[in-house]
Amino acid sequence: MRPTELLRRTQISARSPEQVLDPADMGAARYTRHSFARSFLRTAAAQNWQVERERWDVDADGRGEVVYRVVIGRREVRFVVFSTTLAESDRTDRVIAKAWDVTGALIEGPLTESRSSALRLQVPRQEEGRADDGTLIWTRANRSARFFDYVVDRLAAGSQPDITTMGDAAYILRSTAFYSNGKFGLADFDRLDADHPLRLPYRAHMLTAWLLRELSYDLVEHCARSRNPRSARLSGDWRRYLGLGNATGLGMVPYVVNHPQVLDAWCATRELPLAHALAQTTAPRDPRIRTARDLLDRATHYFAERAALSTAPFVTCGELSSHLDLLRDELSEYIGTGTIGGTRTTHAWKALHDRAASIGVEARGVMDSVIVEVHPELDTEVEELLHCDQRQAVEPAQTCAELRAVLRDGYAWVHSFDFDDPDEQAHFWFSSENNEEPRRGRRGVDPGENVEHPIDVARSVAALEHDLAAAPDDATVAAFLVGHPRHRGIVARVQTLADVPYAEARDNLLARNFLPLNLQRFQLAMYGMDNYSPQSTDWLRVTLYSGAPRADDVAAGVDDDWIFTRKPRKDS
Repeated sequence: MRPTELLRRTQISARSPEQVLDPADMGAARYTRHSFARSFLRTAAAQNWQVERERWDVDADGRGEVVYRVVIGRREVRFVVFSTTLAESDRTDRVIAKAWDVTGALIEGPLTESRSSALRLQVPRQEEGRADDGTLIWTRANRSARFFDYVVDRLAAGSQPDITTMGDAAYILRSTAFYSNGKFGLADFDRLDADHPLRLPYRAHMLTAWLLRELSYDLVEHCARSRNPRSARLSGDWRRYLGLGNATGLGMVPYVVNHPQVLDAWCATRELPLAHALAQTTAPRDPRIRTARDLLDRATHYFAERAALSTAPFVTCGELSSHLDLLRDELSEYIGTGTIGGTRTTHAWKALHDRAASIGVEARGVMDSVIVEVHPELDTEVEELLHCDQRQAVEPAQTCAELRAVLRDGYAWVHSFDFDDPDEQAHFWFSSENNEEPRRGRRGVDPGENVEHPIDVARSVAALEHDLAAAPDDATVAAFLVGHPRHRGIVARVQTLADVPYAEARDNLLARNFLPLNLQRFQLAMYGMDNYSPQSTDWLRVTLYSGAPRADDVAAGVDDDWIFTRKPRKDS
């Protein structure tokens, strides 16, 4: 189903593309119930997916092989893991690394001895390896230099970790990549049939990440038990608190430019549930109002606990906590008097959304996440929005007048950039030969301009408009492109995306003042990550699945509320 079809069917109106795709708005995104990690676990718990350790051949230091078998109804997949230990000087999160503490593969089909031997040879090689066509995902991870041995030591001593030592974004393993969909010979997702449990985009990745997190718990408990048979196990709040670490840099920024239909689908999964919720009438005794108030109370404490987390250039967690405190008080007022800001209303959700926006874009991001959380009605429809056709093609019979109208309607935002100003073209993007990742160079200074990536949408549209201005209204696009062949790519893009509202981020990736963190945070929120901790304007650290259900929880059908998971108490 296309987003526009769902809008018509539900008779709701969503926020405009100008709002949704504003860089600051994208940078304020928080994960919601429709983020990939959340929707995956909700489905897994509803269907009671079963996870068992089929093989555990690991020595005292955690080196060896592990196989997790996942039973999903009548189907099953396996997560095959190869674990070792590296010197800290050999650990790196970069793509160009040659070795990792953990490498793994999510596979379908039987795991025979010959297949095990092939996986054992190929999976640890990662970039230099080759997969069989029954393998869905390859991944790798490293042990946390700060936390892995510390947690093992504490458990071996019969104690739980200390939250002061663990800090604001604790994890045991940090992932460095998830490869899929044909790379290295991996299975093409097109072959997954309509009822395959992993057919939805990103579901296989989220399953693999969740199993990595499960492995991290099993590894530290095993290593502790190897040191002391009477060691403690992670218990109480710690049993779920630890997440999976991740660090994200410039490499992911071009993705949403290169995949505009995907960006539209992602925005739709956020905006349509929000639009639905904002259109609902409310009453002070509505149970959802009280649930939302409780979630805001939890969020207030959640961000207050992270006051020391590095968040620049975004607002500090302490500031955000105080902003959410104001919104919590607004909800309490509504419960008691039926008013928000002294005005009686039967549309509290819309009033809260507007009030949050007046406080700050990040407060609005959290408030909207809470509002969507208590409105699950569109869950099934929203998941289907992730399937999208990414083909682009020129419509040669369209007239130049019609093409100008498409540009006027969908690309007026480009006029905010003056490409005669060198600052608007200060950078270029390319793939580095050394690290094999998208990188940003300084135009006229750094090498690589001759292999510049074509992600300059705003500049390309501006150039197209300049040349198109001289074309006769009734001339065809085909005739125009004969004389201006360099515009073929951008013409195909704007024609194809004419009815795709959320396809273009309103930003200029070439500009000197372009802030990569905005697009990065938006994508990470879609994955379901949190604890954003920028380390510069180019990269940030995050965690995934902190507080999420464990394997035995999911098998029992438990996917309880784990948004804004609080830190474990000192005595837990």
